[in-house]
Amino acid sequence: MGKHAAIKLPDETIERLEALAERTGRDPSEYVVEAVEQLLEDMEDLRLAEEAMQRIERGESQIISGEEFWRGLVD
Repeated sequence: MGKHAAIKLPDETIERLEALAERTGRDPSEYVVEAVEQLLEDMEDLRLAEEAMQRIERGESQIISGEEFWRGLVD
């Protein structure tokens, strides 16, 4: 069981969420949780990509081709 969080959404968003939930038979909160989890995943991936780019710019990492990558695994 998770914690509760109060969020304020525009009326139009609430109406769309409730309509979707009614059409699908799901609880509106399921869609909210799914959306938040997806956003968090995307933001975490973005942060990892930004960190990788910074390492490349500092010369701490390098870019290799897919061919080089796979060759390194097979060798």
